[in-house]
Amino acid sequence: MRASPPVSYPLNPRNNWYPDVVELRRRVKYNPAVAAILIINPDNPTGMVYPESLLQEIISIARDFDLFIIADEIYQNIIYNGHKTKSLSEVIGDVPGISMKGISKEVPWPGARCGWMEVYNADRDPMFADYIQSIINAKMVEVCSTTLPQMAIPRVFGHPAYQDHLTERRMRYERFSQIAYEKLKRIPGIMVNQTDGAFYMTVVFEEGRINRRQTLPIANRDVRELIESLTAADEKMQPDKRFVYYLLGATGICIVPLTSFSSDLQGFRVTLLETEETKFAKTFDILSESIRKYLASG
Repeated sequence: MRASPPVSYPLNPRNNWYPDVVELRRRVKYNPAVAAILIINPDNPTGMVYPESLLQEIISIARDFDLFIIADEIYQNIIYNGHKTKSLSEVIGDVPGISMKGISKEVPWPGARCGWMEVYNADRDPMFADYIQSIINAKMVEVCSTTLPQMAIPRVFGHPAYQDHLTERRMRYERFSQIAYEKLKRIPGIMVNQTDGAFYMTVVFEEGRINRRQTLPIANRDVRELIESLTAADEKMQPDKRFVYYLLGATGICIVPLTSFSSDLQGFRVTLLETEETKFAKTFDILSESIRKYLASG
């Protein structure tokens, strides 16, 4: 049987990237094939943190339409700038749900991509219970083992230095989110919100501000010719992807086009992962100047 495409709901960059719950309810109502609502909290790619009241409204929609909730909570321990949220387990009530968690975003252990699911209220809906059992059955036949991180996780989480590690990371991301926001917020032609969770920032170009004529000067001839050929060959290339290519060729800064996240908005995602503050600030100075030059070029 052919799977139906997902029904996405928009996040509003003019309102802290919060979803419009009225629109979300409408999309659920008029798409009866929808079985669940997905929440990423804190959000990737925007860095938005869901307030408890918004989570409650989304859970109410799930209850009204007999849906379950899937919550990606991989960044739950990376929230700052005074923001707070609730985990799905604290607000789910009687609605079936799944929370996806893991260590790969907060534990400095390259390669230890160990994750797990928490299931809530599986006994309240037979179809949901069958779905969960099918996931368990599929996992049982896998041959890849995560025994080492599973054995280590309790010792890592229980170590007296672990909370200090999380606090240090939150403080750094908070500081860097403020630096990035200050450097980008006054650039004409873009919209930017300060990141409050995870380690991403999303920037949106205002409608009509980027096109297929704009460029950045690329000093290296071979790189320039490659970028020009790539952008010229694909007539359907999204304008934000074109900007990403030119930024990479001109400055070496690598970002991700927003349209690659199934978004209709033109923009890009950048990370706050650089650990050296001077280098981070310089990178965003270069990024800011490049945006201004690109928008002015055509």
